[in-house]
Amino acid sequence: QVQLVESGGGLVQAGGSLRLSCAASGSIFSISAMGWYRQAPGKKRELVAAMTSGGSANYAESVKGRFTISRDNAKNTVYLQMNSLKPEDTAVYYCNLNYALGYTGSLNYWGQGTQVTVSS
Repeated sequence: QVQLVESGGGLVQAGGSLRLSCAASGSIFSISAMGWYRQAPGKKRELVAAMTSGGSANYAESVKGRFTISRDNAKNTVYLQMNSLKPEDTAVYYCNLNYALGYTGSLNYWGQGTQVTVSS
């Protein structure tokens, strides 16, 4: 069983920065894809950034150039550095671990979420 624990959310003014962390338990972190999603009130959960087990990253268009995802396999931790924050970045941010099972699908685990609020 995998548990994901996020931290680092909070209240920040527009233009400011925050760094989110997500620590994973278990032994499959280094061979799993990791992602950050967010959900604003009344909206669907959306992918913000993801990183494969090999270190390739992709980002939502809305955060490209402002957010950076990284991972430390030795610490079983994934990070999301958020710079130049905007009020529209306000949401609950969730950490996701995706472990591929090959032809049989994949396992998905979610953290409890951390609130990020950006004031104008």
